[in-house]
Amino acid sequence: MTAIEERYQAYADLALDVGLSLQAGQRLWLNMPIVAAPLARVIAGAAYKRGARYVEMTWVDDEMMLARFEHAPRDSFTEFPVWRSEAMAAGAKGGDAFLSVRATDPQLLKGQDPELVTTMQRTGAEHSREYLGYVTAHKVNWCVLSVPIPSWASQVFPGVGADEAVARLWDAIATACRLDQPDPVDAWNTHLQALARRAAQLTDAAYEALRFAGPDTDLTVGLVQGHRWIGGQSTTESGITFTPNVPTEEVFSLPHRDRVQGTVTASKPLNYGGNLIEGLRVRFEAGRAVEVTADAGRDVMQGLIDTDDGSARLGEVALVPASSPISTSGVLFYNTLFDENAASHVAVGRAYSECLDGGADMTDDELAAHGVNDSLTHVDFMIGGPKMDVFGQRADGSQELVMEQGEWVA
Repeated sequence: MTAIEERYQAYADLALDVGLSLQAGQRLWLNMPIVAAPLARVIAGAAYKRGARYVEMTWVDDEMMLARFEHAPRDSFTEFPVWRSEAMAAGAKGGDAFLSVRATDPQLLKGQDPELVTTMQRTGAEHSREYLGYVTAHKVNWCVLSVPIPSWASQVFPGVGADEAVARLWDAIATACRLDQPDPVDAWNTHLQALARRAAQLTDAAYEALRFAGPDTDLTVGLVQGHRWIGGQSTTESGITFTPNVPTEEVFSLPHRDRVQGTVTASKPLNYGGNLIEGLRVRFEAGRAVEVTADAGRDVMQGLIDTDDGSARLGEVALVPASSPISTSGVLFYNTLFDENAASHVAVGRAYSECLDGGADMTDDELAAHGVNDSLTHVDFMIGGPKMDVFGQRADGSQELVMEQGEWVA
């Protein structure tokens, strides 16, 4: 077995055992960039060896996406393969597992019409709403991870050949995902236990709000009453414990959709819809983003915010220490899956109902009555760093330091 084949196998084992916790008898939906077909074959083979009944492949391709934007009629961006979203919703209802391996050129759609980007994203989200309901309530076991591709690797490691850039990105991903440890699964178990302890500590604190104070940031994020913090792993209704994001360094919870106030400045670029949004600043009033500025990509971000009412409000707040392995690596991945685990962050759009006691069993109206946000979108952007303080505020107005200069105080 060659070195890259060994890495593929280790990554497949991590994805299926730590990420999905794939069960014998489950069907697996596998979404992959077509340039990563060799890894897809290894994952599919490993899934069948674990007793998967069937592996359904969905391929994605940057070049086909770009061709659509360059040549397709403007009025065609509301087209969507409805059969696929209906099948995925049926699969989720039937207890299937879902593994998405994402990788794209961070600037694939640079210079393309932001309105078309927004239309495409909104259309996909509208048709996927039923399936995403299972995902956000963590009713199915699902996992997202990434694989190096030349166009992405060359953005992360410019100035070197494509092959070297891919090799360097593989090394960076391996470190972030603990594949460089003698026993990666054991290392992950230890890490996930630590995240669970931190989440329990924050849940017990029952803060009414968090306040972020740092360079060009003074933001208060009200929390839903009865919220709980989640770190690392989730458990489905059928009892499958899985890790939705690989890697993960965060603990996250539930903002109140109407109780976010102040200004926040992103600490890292955001890659959204094939565009880089840099120097992002957002001002919130009564929960809503009322002003958006950026050094680059403002129109793309505004299009995201304008998707629906909930896309202008927060659905997630997450805490990550500045000393996380991804942060200390010094690598800017231009990929939210990694960059969000280098810094505390918030997400506009759809909330995770699992972060509310009993939330997974509530109706949409019941969730809304608690202040839980809903939207077609869910997009994270990074706000933390070594100069950020985070305070926990209690109902009586008192507050205590939770993170100082980007690090846990206890």
